[in-house]
Amino acid sequence: MSLKRKVLLIGWDAADWKIINKLIAKGQMPSMHKFLQTGVYGNIATLDPPFSPMLWTTIATGVRPDKHGILGFTEPDTAKSGVRPVSSVSRKVKAIWNILTHEGYKTHSVGWWPSHPAEPVNGIMISNHYQKMNKDKPVPLLKGTVYPKKLSPLFSHFRIHPHELTQEHLLPFVPDAAKIDQQKDKRLSLIAKNIAECSSIHAAATWILENQEWDFLSVYLDTIDHFCHGFMNFHPPKMQNVSDKDFELYKDVVNSAYRYHDMMLGRLLELAGEDATVIIVSDHGFHSDHLRPNLLPDEPAGPAYQHRDYGIFCMKGPGIKKGERIYGASLLDVTPTLLTLYDLPVGKDMDGVPLVQSFVKQPEIKIIPSWEDVEGEFGMHPKEFREDPYDAHESLKQLVELGYIEEPSEDIEENVSRIIKESEYNLARVYIGARRYDKALRIFEKLNAAEPEKGRFAFRLIECYKYEGNIERCEEILSEFREKIKDTIIPDSEMKKIAGEKIPENISENEKEILSKKRYKKMVNNRRVFKELLQADLIEGELLILKGKFKEALEKYYKIQKVASQSISLNIKIANAFLKLEKWEEALQSFNKVLELDPENYVAFHGKAIAFLRKGDYEKSVDSVLDSINLLYNNPMAHYLLGEALFKYGDYENAEKAFNICLAMAPDIGKARNTLIEIYEKHLKQPEKAEHLKEYFKNSKNSVTENTIKEDVEFIPDVNLKTVNLIEKKANNDTVIVVSGLPRSGTSLMMQILEKAGIDIFSDSKRKPDENNPKGYYEHEAVKRLARDKGWLKQTQGKAVKIIAQLLFALPDRYNYKIIFMNRNINEILISQHKMLAEQGKVKPDMFSVGLQNAFLKTLERTQAWAEKKHNVEILYINHRDLILNPNSEVEKVATFTRKNFNIKDAASVVDQKLYRVKVK
Repeated sequence: MSLKRKVLLIGWDAADWKIINKLIAKGQMPSMHKFLQTGVYGNIATLDPPFSPMLWTTIATGVRPDKHGILGFTEPDTAKSGVRPVSSVSRKVKAIWNILTHEGYKTHSVGWWPSHPAEPVNGIMISNHYQKMNKDKPVPLLKGTVYPKKLSPLFSHFRIHPHELTQEHLLPFVPDAAKIDQQKDKRLSLIAKNIAECSSIHAAATWILENQEWDFLSVYLDTIDHFCHGFMNFHPPKMQNVSDKDFELYKDVVNSAYRYHDMMLGRLLELAGEDATVIIVSDHGFHSDHLRPNLLPDEPAGPAYQHRDYGIFCMKGPGIKKGERIYGASLLDVTPTLLTLYDLPVGKDMDGVPLVQSFVKQPEIKIIPSWEDVEGEFGMHPKEFREDPYDAHESLKQLVELGYIEEPSEDIEENVSRIIKESEYNLARVYIGARRYDKALRIFEKLNAAEPEKGRFAFRLIECYKYEGNIERCEEILSEFREKIKDTIIPDSEMKKIAGEKIPENISENEKEILSKKRYKKMVNNRRVFKELLQADLIEGELLILKGKFKEALEKYYKIQKVASQSISLNIKIANAFLKLEKWEEALQSFNKVLELDPENYVAFHGKAIAFLRKGDYEKSVDSVLDSINLLYNNPMAHYLLGEALFKYGDYENAEKAFNICLAMAPDIGKARNTLIEIYEKHLKQPEKAEHLKEYFKNSKNSVTENTIKEDVEFIPDVNLKTVNLIEKKANNDTVIVVSGLPRSGTSLMMQILEKAGIDIFSDSKRKPDENNPKGYYEHEAVKRLARDKGWLKQTQGKAVKIIAQLLFALPDRYNYKIIFMNRNINEILISQHKMLAEQGKVKPDMFSVGLQNAFLKTLERTQAWAEKKHNVEILYINHRDLILNPNSEVEKVATFTRKNFNIKDAASVVDQKLYRVKVK
């Protein structure tokens, strides 16, 4: 069966299953109810930051914002002399309508954000400026709103102005509208504006379906999001800070908005016909219950904190399963799924994958390196095309009204600077979401340096350093933030003065509104500071856990709990502390409390899976981690955890799949690769696959760049993910050379040899040479904290570092290691250690420690067993005595092992037999 078909893509910004399901249960969304019975449906995971222009561009392209270039609501104009709403000319990659235009399909798009100015596609494009009109009177279409231009008069006719609406249109939203004093309360006009805008989009879309040949039509409606931002606080259940009067007036608005969209959906489905494939998607959800925030952050786009992590996805049509729920969808997957529907190849450079679990029959997945490299006509603007920023003035005002951006300053340069800063901030958040912490860190360092009192910069910078393992830097940032934010607290005396101030009557309504906003901002300032200081306390608890101080962290959390007992993040942190303390039942209780507060919290399900795994209850662990994956699929550690639980349960075939998915998402998770090698070698008897995986360790992961070519891509039907089978081989220049052994086994001597050989040494020289080591110790203080801080290891790539045997087991699997392990007679080691400690006055000369010999021998046995299991570890044993007596032959072994080309005789010359002072026959 050919998958070529007509596809209608409907975007409902901020649509959420929590509200839809309740309305379906009441029989109030019949069109959606019928849709779900004949297709597939499920959650769709959003991305961070959850800002609509960025997300809808991701939906239309299949790539993250760092690739597609849309980084916020506004952007500097082309001359850097002003600000404009984000535009289609700033998109760096091809959208689905461009690809379909190239392939000859009749392609239309209405209202997509951002799509202004409209692109010259093979069909009709109506930009996101189409429905925006002045509050008081209709305004002509902006230049570039409609393509082809000749259709502008026609589509202008379909636009609806709020003044055209009657009470019959408004009463379903506000039954008691007659009670509203519209001179003081402007919210009824906002409802009218929202209705008019979505009706305008609907009118244009239905005309196209009725009158035009079509293969693809995308229709975007932002109205649910606008209704939610304006009226969700009045939605049942009643919030404490909402008056009874306002609640009774506006409690039906949000539900009515959904019902109106259901009416429009019914007509679109009727016009599309039963043979069309129809997809409905939202970019995120919207909190509608006890999780609604009662205080928004004081930052641009603060209202986005009302968004929920999961939107809706549903699809029906020929060859699509019926009445089934699917799991693991992401915004990144929409365009790859659309391409698959048209039997077109998916770009390797796309970040998403086709949702193949939606199809009755597994479709053939075609792959192309990149659609960006394909020549031809794609219906895009010419490269030299530029937009007049002042054409977008009315749209900019719309964003101000919605609260997404600040009121523009008269100082244009200040505006541009602020927009650039926000774009950088958004880009850094995108990098964190993509686990590219190194790139995010550089941006957040700059932002935090400029405004260290801003929690949104400081906290995310700390997140980056936590990933790097640099706890000391995290503590420095946190301390500086606390000091700086205290300066922003408004004294009680000034707060009382502000509360008592009256707004003058002899000023304009606009001036009154500006004064009122400034006053409100000051009055809530201290509440915001209090919340950010609580967040700082939570982070301090996290850092205590990372330092191994679990009980201290719990004490810190319990203090916070006295004022924030219902905090989801706090209860998650308490549960994680119990995990660290190996108190599995207490951890489960805390995670269950989180799920009582938020039944769709994927972190809590993940934590429960860990607790069950450690208890040995593997079946419950699998169930819990699957619940987590079903909510957030693109989480490599969840797939690793699933693999571990299945492995211990003995289900090696499914464990193999889970580990493959984990590695496809995050190739640097070495423990997944090591376990997978064991599965292939010992359980599935597929040694060729094990050898294939070992190639990765032979060709350093750390030298694989973003542009690494993926040779083979396999789509696994029942797990829906690309499995990368081969990574391009690159020069192995980033392996860490580790010199190890028991203390006093000759490690300093080996470091001297490597230094003489021209290999860079990782040492801070803080420990000075002395009688015991007259040529130096070649140590670094950072090594001592390896068990709790691994961030410094990235500085050792391509260098040699000295790490004693007892710390080797803390090395993370993300790096490749060549370990030169110094073996020395155990009695020589004991005597040498005792002699040195006695000279320092730390032990009595005649008092040997009992049991040291056995402990040291066990360490050597454990080291050998550990190295054998680690496929990212190569180890060379060098006998200390042989090195002293035959330095040239032993140094030659080192040269061969390290693959370094150096003068063996010259490097061996550092060996001084006179320093071999403790000898045992």
